[in-house]
Amino acid sequence: MGFGNMGKMLKQAQKIQQEMAKLQEELKERTVEASAGGGVVEVTVSGKQELLAIKIKPEVVDPEDIEMLQDLVLAAVNEGLRKSQEMVADEMAKITGGLNIPGLF
Repeated sequence: MGFGNMGKMLKQAQKIQQEMAKLQEELKERTVEASAGGGVVEVTVSGKQELLAIKIKPEVVDPEDIEMLQDLVLAAVNEGLRKSQEMVADEMAKITGGLNIPGLF
């Protein structure tokens, strides 16, 4: 491998690093929504996998069945996190050209 190729690789790596830093900032602002129970529980999750909001419709709140509500919240949060991770993976693939580089996010 010549030094010219090494220099080119380093420039590409720097470009990817800059694009990833920009993406990390953008992901703080991007969100996904998910729901459970036909929409009675809705969540909003950021691209940084932070839970931003939970909305629960009053008709699902039953003091006699708290476990069902807990299950719905859990399902909605997990789906929101999955969607957020998928969004991040899709955006990362655009930057890295599909290279799977562990530990980037």
